[in-house]
Amino acid sequence: MSEGLDRVGREILLSARDELYLHFHYLDAALCALDFVPGNTPSLATDGETLFYDGAYLSDRFLRSPVLVSRAYLHTVFHCMLRHLSKKRGKVPELWDLACDAAVESILDNLDERCVQSPAVPARLKFYGECLAEMKVLTAEGIYRHLLRRNLAEYELAPLQRLFFADDHSLWDPERNPEQSDRQDQKWRDTADRSRTALETVTAGRAEGGETVLEQVRASLREDVDYRAFLRRFAAPREVVGVDGDSFDYGYYSYGLRLYGNLPLLEPPETREEKRIENFVIAIDTSMSTSGDLVRQFLGCTWGILRSTGTFTRAVNIRLIQCDDQVRADTPIHSLDDLKALADTFGAFQLAGGSATDFRPVFAYVEQLRKAGELPGLRGLVYFTDGMGIYPKKRPPYDTAFVLMEEPPLSVEFPPWAIRLVLSPADLERAAQAEAGRDREWDTFFVLDELPEL
Repeated sequence: MSEGLDRVGREILLSARDELYLHFHYLDAALCALDFVPGNTPSLATDGETLFYDGAYLSDRFLRSPVLVSRAYLHTVFHCMLRHLSKKRGKVPELWDLACDAAVESILDNLDERCVQSPAVPARLKFYGECLAEMKVLTAEGIYRHLLRRNLAEYELAPLQRLFFADDHSLWDPERNPEQSDRQDQKWRDTADRSRTALETVTAGRAEGGETVLEQVRASLREDVDYRAFLRRFAAPREVVGVDGDSFDYGYYSYGLRLYGNLPLLEPPETREEKRIENFVIAIDTSMSTSGDLVRQFLGCTWGILRSTGTFTRAVNIRLIQCDDQVRADTPIHSLDDLKALADTFGAFQLAGGSATDFRPVFAYVEQLRKAGELPGLRGLVYFTDGMGIYPKKRPPYDTAFVLMEEPPLSVEFPPWAIRLVLSPADLERAAQAEAGRDREWDTFFVLDELPEL
């Protein structure tokens, strides 16, 4: 009896996979990446390599509706493709499992193919709406942060878990075999990248619900960002006081000491070239869609990097501009004292604005400052925003970077001349932690930076 149900379950899965393949060509590699094996599971379960199933469960679901099987199968495949298994490391298991289920079901609920269509569930729509008030794309990471903030009691969490349940996550254990987990993670990263390419090229505009899939896949493929390295690209080279070991030949120096006893042939150079940030603009989108907490976190991290040794000069010209559909505030920073005073007030930092987003006023205002000689040799402008607004059509004569916390919707036409950096709160936290150790050097930094720079 058991063998017969196992055989029937396998045939049901093969049938579901074939139908899904007909409707979702861009998922061809993902749909064929799991082996089917009967297992001791109440539904479906995967470890990233194998899809374990229960024949009786699949038979019951199939008799009720083949759509239920197709959705469950695609649900599990999406978990793998979005790399939810490996990302579970370090998370609260119950909240991460729920966040992953909700993220995947939000994709399925937006697919227009009949093979996965299911009647709308009001409770799900309500939950999606609550999450979308805080994020642009319903990623597992974003939903997880939402759940952490809500701090739900167990009796509140259980109905949500039942609402989105589709498969068993008991095999998700990246700590059990880290090497195997990393290998599987790379395999699914490659699979997701292939699907992303197909969505952006061959099936672009023709995949029903494909935009939702593409947004999630892009988010899953996003690499960890070194915000410190990114910010330092706007630094300008200049000479500073200090020994330059790279340009000094110790062979001649040692030869002179050996030959004359205490007379080196060459003295080490007393200056060296370093890249320092001097003229710089930071613009903040203060429209209704921008979170004040994220802005404060972004500014705090940015100031920590700017004031770090080797990046920030004593005399600087940085402008902090707030703008929604017009420039609301302009705060000049000309010294380390100004920077430290502003950093000390971030906890009470208030945004000025709240209207729609128009990026053009900032660029027009900066151009006025340049013509007035207030921003000579401007190296760059960093604009912290959600990405949705009216962009200038013409490229400015300096590097411009738009820093976003999430990928903007596909409808946003991003200018080709702009640099786009997508940061997550985790990226900012890593950058802030890396700079936290420099705080104890602050007083020393003031002393060192008083030396004259040539």
